[in-house]
Amino acid sequence: MTTYAVTGATGHLGRLVVQELLSRGVPAADVVAIARTPEKAADLAELGAQVREGDYDRPETLTTALAGVQRLLLVSGSEPGARVKQHTAVIDAAKAAGVERIAYTSILNADDTTNPLAGEHQATEQVLRASGVPVTLLRNGWYTENYTARLAEFVERGEIVGATGDGKVSAAPRADYAGAAAAALLADDAAAGSADGAAPVVVHELGGSAFTFTELAATISEVTGAPVAYRDLTVEAFAADLQQAGLDAGTAGFVAGIDASIAAGDLQTDSDDLDRLLGRPATPLADVVRAARG
Repeated sequence: MTTYAVTGATGHLGRLVVQELLSRGVPAADVVAIARTPEKAADLAELGAQVREGDYDRPETLTTALAGVQRLLLVSGSEPGARVKQHTAVIDAAKAAGVERIAYTSILNADDTTNPLAGEHQATEQVLRASGVPVTLLRNGWYTENYTARLAEFVERGEIVGATGDGKVSAAPRADYAGAAAAALLADDAAAGSADGAAPVVVHELGGSAFTFTELAATISEVTGAPVAYRDLTVEAFAADLQQAGLDAGTAGFVAGIDASIAAGDLQTDSDDLDRLLGRPATPLADVVRAARG
């Protein structure tokens, strides 16, 4: 039997992946939910999953957490500036524990993106490639929830402000990415080494149907019945606008830099990898907005 482990199992994505593995028929005893605070995974324990303590910042907890695990989903950390060290600790522990494959939640178009968030993902991918352990890179696009979480704000203001130009975002809800991660863990496409003896690396560029911010605003208007428009600014003007709203200069520049990355096409993909892993089309934007409104 194969044992599957998911780090960050009490986070939004990790919890969904654990639930997805169980719903796909993986015996609960073969699913390990790794959490920094195991008490927060009580619902997963009630489903029968093994809950183990594993803290990215405490490497001594990781080898024990990964004991007996064959396939691991490493969910990227949430602390900017600390991710490479944290991820490396997990990768080292996985190798020491004899894990046979590591899947990692990276960022869309990691090879050539200008997204300000990309650096730590790119560095983690390098550590994974050098580990000698077979790797599946799940290069996730944006969560649609990044926008639907602000639905009330957009409706109240009647506008979305940004600096994305005509750039498109290939977004999908977390549940879709969780389904894709579970499918990738269960697949056998990375089970064997390549002909030259090197550990294989499978890359999935994951994203839903792409939309501009103008289309995002129009969809919100259609679903809610409230008029919402998109107001596009220059990157510099958007950063200044964010500072006026209370962000410090560094954070404002960072957020504006993400919009510049969107304008450059960094968060758009024509890949159908997400649909193929799901076995169905990714959830349409209007459906996610409709669910958020409900």
